[in-house]
Amino acid sequence: MTLLFDQNISPKIAKQLEETFPGTKQVRHLGLENASDLEIFFYAKANDYAVVTFDSDFVDLNVLKGFPPKIIWLKTGNLTTKSITELINKNVVAIRNFLQSEEAQILEIIK
Repeated sequence: MTLLFDQNISPKIAKQLEETFPGTKQVRHLGLENASDLEIFFYAKANDYAVVTFDSDFVDLNVLKGFPPKIIWLKTGNLTTKSITELINKNVVAIRNFLQSEEAQILEIIK
């Protein structure tokens, strides 16, 4: 499982985190830039991605539609790409443990 960054996060993030999380994508890299949250949710589910988002809608979808995909919810407000990269790198152990867990569904990261 690897990371899929939501529309409201810069596509540059994928390149910056590729070494730490191989296969990381942003929705634009997959032609999903105009997709609804529901379409992104089901794409992530079908393709073994964990969605990284600022958007609580994905948490709601997890409750309504079930698990997977895993959701990494950045509860920080909007951040620069550099700040997001730093935040992800600061939490790399927690994120890897979350991705490996069979039970964990939502990881909240607070700045």
